[in-house]
Amino acid sequence: MAEKTYGLEHHQFTGFGKIYRNLTVQELVEHEYSNGEVKFGPDGAVMVNTEKYPERKPEIKFYVDESSTTENMWWGSGNRKITIEQFDRVQARVLTYLSNCELFVNDVFCGADKKHRVAFRIVSKKAWHAHFFRNLYIEPTDKELENFLPDYTILNACGYEEHEFKKIGLADKAFVIVNLKSKVILIGGTENSDEIKKIVFSIMNYVLPNKGILTLHSAANIGKENDVTLFLGFEGSGKTTLSNDPNKRSWHRRLIGDDAHAWTDEGIMNLECGCYAKCLNLDSEQEPDIYRAIRFGAIMENVMYNEKRIVNYDDSTRTENTRVTYSQDYIHNSVIPGIVGHPETIIILAKDLYGVLPPIARLTPDQAVYYFLAGYSSHLFTKDDKTEINAEFSFCFGASFLTLRPNIYAELFAQKVERHGTVSYLVNTGWTGGTYGTGKRIPLVETRRIIDSILDGSINNSVFEKDPVFGIDVPKQLTGVDSSILIPRNTWKDQAAFDKARKQLAGKFVENFEKYAKDGPQTGDIIATKYLYNEYNKLSAAGPHL
Repeated sequence: MAEKTYGLEHHQFTGFGKIYRNLTVQELVEHEYSNGEVKFGPDGAVMVNTEKYPERKPEIKFYVDESSTTENMWWGSGNRKITIEQFDRVQARVLTYLSNCELFVNDVFCGADKKHRVAFRIVSKKAWHAHFFRNLYIEPTDKELENFLPDYTILNACGYEEHEFKKIGLADKAFVIVNLKSKVILIGGTENSDEIKKIVFSIMNYVLPNKGILTLHSAANIGKENDVTLFLGFEGSGKTTLSNDPNKRSWHRRLIGDDAHAWTDEGIMNLECGCYAKCLNLDSEQEPDIYRAIRFGAIMENVMYNEKRIVNYDDSTRTENTRVTYSQDYIHNSVIPGIVGHPETIIILAKDLYGVLPPIARLTPDQAVYYFLAGYSSHLFTKDDKTEINAEFSFCFGASFLTLRPNIYAELFAQKVERHGTVSYLVNTGWTGGTYGTGKRIPLVETRRIIDSILDGSINNSVFEKDPVFGIDVPKQLTGVDSSILIPRNTWKDQAAFDKARKQLAGKFVENFEKYAKDGPQTGDIIATKYLYNEYNKLSAAGPHL
């Protein structure tokens, strides 16, 4: 009896080996171990090492430039063009590489709401990639699998390196290439799971906004009164940590999702059904939900461990971006499926290493749209053996995986905030008392108390003062929060140095917006244009340039 090919015969494979489709976690782990793909870690979790590519590489991503999609595409922020001929050449080599091999196929849905979900398939020689897909997305029922037709197919040839990459027009031996017309994605040369996750999100960022649905790089949770909160932020800003409620307080919130959502006409839906949490400096007391989720079924990526398989969570030798992926039902208070109402609150997270932004500020709708578009965070880099701070502005907190022009997301965001009266706040999860190296990080316990004051409404009893440069409203006291950290200027010993640093950071915001504004307003950007330029003009008038 011929082996089932599950529709793969529609691709140009030269032959088929054994195909395993939608195996259970137990079955996948058995294959992962017997194939030598993993080591066993804490409580039966598996650990993988992605070798040369411990982090995602945005420069290896390409999209096919063809007439049916190119007019919609945002050819900016690393969305590089490739011809259909170049794509076909690489696809033929990928299919040859995968042919006649043992393959793992996993079929999933992205999007909790059946009205808006998109069907994805991954085909891979590595069992752990199918396991990752299963952990992160929504598993079809047996009945749905019977007639499952993928909207998009990922051909994951992680072991294949394209040695003729320069001749073909690629940037590296590793590649991620998307054909939005044929709905095929090619991955080669890299095992890193974040390439898979972000390319799925990139496609959702193309499909849903074209239908008037806003996609968001965000976490979300919900309270006892069905009050929904979104946490927007760049990678490493604290979305996963702060959206997970340790449940040690008088109120209790349930997790909707930790990284990717869509805002539809009905409310918020989770695009995923799994979590992708950072492991670096993971602490069982500070982040108990994540710590407890590391058990059988979870996948730990690029963590460091000793010969006894004891993980050192503080070791960043391989990468600072150590990760663990697990099904969301590993979090005891999750909402599954992740479909809820419209958000009452938006918390925009900014990890500010300059120590300039306040730990908490209330935003007007203008400011909310402005800071959403800016997508501000900061990170450290080493230059000439010296550690320096870099301000990072990533449009809508995800420029490298936006497939449409940023104004489209900004306009949808502005429309929804105005329509639903959503209240927004800016929360700094970075430094206080000075820049990195001089000041210190705002303690997580204080940030949690700040979030508490927003969600329990006690912040409304505060007296606010307006920041003279950024124009944001900063509370002078909050219940249960150390008031000495709330006004950042007062935490610096050298207040003249603070004034200088604040103006410099404001100047970076203005310069970033001017890059966005080069093309001018787009047709239909009525609310966003009004909000964005109002806030830009105010910030410019505050004299941020030295």
